[in-house]
Amino acid sequence: MPAKSHDDHGNILQWLFERGEETFGQVVQDLVGGRGLSDGLSKMIDQAAKTKGRMDKNAEVLLHLLNLPSRADYHKLLVKVEHLQGSLVNLSMKLDRLLAAQDKIKKSEKRKAESRKPEDT
Repeated sequence: MPAKSHDDHGNILQWLFERGEETFGQVVQDLVGGRGLSDGLSKMIDQAAKTKGRMDKNAEVLLHLLNLPSRADYHKLLVKVEHLQGSLVNLSMKLDRLLAAQDKIKKSEKRKAESRKPEDT
């Protein structure tokens, strides 16, 4: 059996590398070009979305059982607080208008009273 030279090892490695590169390229082309990959990815994404939904629901139920607020509870509370803030702003504006009108009435009554008062000379 003849001994293999260093060049033979280099040629074999080069041949394996080239063969692997060709095979890898062909596999990638088959996957990308085929209908199976897009269907598989679509199913995988749908399944991941469903799983996330189930996990979120289960986490919310667990938090409810532990009497801890969930993100949805915080959102509901935030909406209520924002509504209350809006109501307070409206109430404050109405109160300011009423106080301004009341102040005008007092000033006009004061002027009328001063104009009725006889002047001492």
